[in-house]
Amino acid sequence: MRLVFALMVAAAPALAQEVVTPQIPREEGLAAWDRIFEVTSHPRCTNCHVGDAGIPMWEALGYGEERVHGMGIVADDSRIGAESVPCRTCHVTSARANTVPHAPPHIDDAWRLPPIELEWLDKSSAEVCAQMRDPETNDGNTIAELVEHLQTSAFVAWGFDPGAGRSAPTGTVEDIARDVALWGEAGTPCVEG
Repeated sequence: MRLVFALMVAAAPALAQEVVTPQIPREEGLAAWDRIFEVTSHPRCTNCHVGDAGIPMWEALGYGEERVHGMGIVADDSRIGAESVPCRTCHVTSARANTVPHAPPHIDDAWRLPPIELEWLDKSSAEVCAQMRDPETNDGNTIAELVEHLQTSAFVAWGFDPGAGRSAPTGTVEDIARDVALWGEAGTPCVEG
């Protein structure tokens, strides 16, 4: 019994170091979360963050009626559309600017849908918040890694600047990266419900 107690006492400082006290007030973190959710719930993002359905959408982007992505695209497990028509058939991997309205979109990365666990389509603020704060459901990322992803992802950059004739969420890559960092510093608070 003494050995168990001694081990517990020895481990206590290490455990105490893992507890992070938020540096930012909860209210500021919740305000940052509201801005984050405004982006994550924008159709430019949710149309690809479709979860295990693997069917990208064309909703609320100003292209006419809301509907599933054309050409019968189904990403399934590959997330690249290999089970139907690969994303790269129409989405071009290149660093070329997206200047022609509704021309095939270009990014300097291989086109694919986000991982299944990153489903945002039809999810509430509370659901997306709980998902993003948990490495088990955010593709294994810490908050710092999420910030880095936002700052370096060609997909995120394209989402904020998809080119002529395409709608985009409010703000910039820098804005959302700053908000995610702030939200993290506040202890990743979520709204209830």
